[in-house]
Amino acid sequence: MNFLIVLGALVFLMLVAYRGYSVILFAPVAALGAVLFTDPSLVPPMFSSVFMEKMVGFVKSYFPVFMLGAVFGKVIELSGFSKSIVSAVIGVLGRERAVLSIVVVCAILTYGGVSLFVVVFAVYPFAAEMFRQGDIPKRLIPCTIALGAFSFTMDALPGTPQIQNIIPTTFFNTTTWAAPVLGIIGSVFVLGVGLAYIENRRRAAQARGEGYGADLLNEPEPFEEEALPNPWIAILPLIVVGASNFILTFLIPRSYGAKHEITLGGHPIVTQIRGRQQGSRRRRADGIAEHRIRIRIWWRHCPLAGFQDSVRRAERDSQSPGQ
Repeated sequence: MNFLIVLGALVFLMLVAYRGYSVILFAPVAALGAVLFTDPSLVPPMFSSVFMEKMVGFVKSYFPVFMLGAVFGKVIELSGFSKSIVSAVIGVLGRERAVLSIVVVCAILTYGGVSLFVVVFAVYPFAAEMFRQGDIPKRLIPCTIALGAFSFTMDALPGTPQIQNIIPTTFFNTTTWAAPVLGIIGSVFVLGVGLAYIENRRRAAQARGEGYGADLLNEPEPFEEEALPNPWIAILPLIVVGASNFILTFLIPRSYGAKHEITLGGHPIVTQIRGRQQGSRRRRADGIAEHRIRIRIWWRHCPLAGFQDSVRRAERDSQSPGQ
């Protein structure tokens, strides 16, 4: 029953989000509603002692990331750098490769630290124009932008500065560059499967004679050629973000040590930096050892293991002298 209540709260939150209401306002309503249907007496303590404390901790830890990310994305948008990068990538890949061009553009912008929402509004007019010229169905634009902006560059590529990759580092005690090999393999897989799926849908639509469409709503204004900044200058801020992310990830622990302590108003404030990561390594090592023990115990009781032992004994008996 409790599981159904939690599921209902999540469905309610999804519905109000799709209706365009603020998630910030309705998230506590959904959470407290779940508590209300579980145990009404727990609503006041859960709100004051759990929800508010966790929300304050979340804002304290990640508000700079949200704020600086939004400011950086807005600066890139207002300066015309995003349009310059989009135009340059399209010029290199060619307008006939509309899907690949949009995916690459979105990947470059998001991996460079531009907010996902800024990328959507910056790329959409270019995508609409390219899809219109290529007579590709407009309904494929959302999935094309999502593949480049909301998938592998958001949380799979090592070092991506998006918040979806930063927030888990606090819980797993890792860095944004953790698991580089797995991240790259996963990114290649997501990119390859995504492009293959979109191309399959494009060809299916072309076989049915479906084009860009007519009498569409919310069509952007046709893109007009304008004086844009040099693309090499436009991409410099993105390179600076990536390089700074990589350097500071290793420089800060070396500069501050395992922990850093300051005194403000007579109260010591201790920040654990490297010790948490070392502790997490020990916990991961203990966890791996425990999983190995469990696998060995399971294998001893597995019917397949007994079958293999029987086969090996039969082979030894057949090869023994005197047989």
